[in-house]
Amino acid sequence: MSKAILVLEDGTVFEGESLGACGYTTGEVVFNTGMTGYQEILTDPSYANQIVTLTYPLIGNYGINPDDFESRKVQVSGLVVREVSETPSNWRAEWNLHDFLKERGIVAISKVDTRALTRTLRIRGVMMGTISTEETPQQALERLRSAPRYESADLTRLVTTEQPYRWYPGDKAPTPIASPKTSHEARWRLALIDCGVKFNILRSLAALNCQVTVYPCTATASEILRENPDGIVLSPGPGDPAHLGYIVNTVRALVERKPIMGVCLGNQLLGYAFGSRTFKLKFGHRGSNHPVKDLQSGRVYITSQNHGYAVDPDKLRDGMEVAQINLNDGTVEGLRHRELPIFSIQYHPEASPGPNDSANLFHRFIEILEQVEAKK
Repeated sequence: MSKAILVLEDGTVFEGESLGACGYTTGEVVFNTGMTGYQEILTDPSYANQIVTLTYPLIGNYGINPDDFESRKVQVSGLVVREVSETPSNWRAEWNLHDFLKERGIVAISKVDTRALTRTLRIRGVMMGTISTEETPQQALERLRSAPRYESADLTRLVTTEQPYRWYPGDKAPTPIASPKTSHEARWRLALIDCGVKFNILRSLAALNCQVTVYPCTATASEILRENPDGIVLSPGPGDPAHLGYIVNTVRALVERKPIMGVCLGNQLLGYAFGSRTFKLKFGHRGSNHPVKDLQSGRVYITSQNHGYAVDPDKLRDGMEVAQINLNDGTVEGLRHRELPIFSIQYHPEASPGPNDSANLFHRFIEILEQVEAKK
């Protein structure tokens, strides 16, 4: 393996070995504390334009397989690990991590003291960084300082689908709109605004007998309502929601028309739609063991999370209130409306990776659909 460096915007340099493709890459450096699920992390659209540090020390020991993708491609800008397994052992594996990343042009680095790097990010906060196999630290730092910042762009447009598609019960992949399948195969017809959806959200809803039509993030309320869906899902996604006023306007036009469930970024979009704003967390919530308390029931969920922004609870209005909080830092983890059939969570009930404690929230949305239908 050739040498590689990771340079942070404050000038901190970590030396290591090249993993994946040669060259350089730039992004916001964040860390994920999960022990497994590196393939799902690599393909999660919410990690777009980020260099992900995995705190678990050995990565790649079960390889990469064709079934555990959460989107159509690798979404991270780069990857940082302590040690990589060169000989994975799993009957489903078709690639080792190095070959998989190299084949897809992803620049990564191994042999990094990830505990020291994570401590740096926790103390100083997440920051921009670059991985390079062909520059000196000073050259890499100069290039990094002129690169666009993570929070400066609308990243949702980079990861959303270009054309609407459907996901039917029993399917393992998207189906074009022009497919001969009909809505009679599903009990519920849902519309999902794709801000960076993970496939397992679609799998989870399909398992509950839902046909999900996935729309680009630029779809208008009239386009979404044209097929008269039973309910609407707002997906997760990357970046700063302050750039997404056009989606917020769409959500505002939908909130009194249909039941809505928001997930992660979808939670933040609903916060904006009901008067709030978001603020950037120092180092975000990324991992598979975050405790969340439901304020109504008192139940505590262990959740899978991936976000760097949180909703300001003090600015919510028009009937929206905080429903769940994070037990580590007290930030908002869920919202609910006092009158409308609307709720949202800041974490990932579909897991992949992570615990399934909160998978019942998809069932809760189905119960809301049933209640709304019963009132018609």
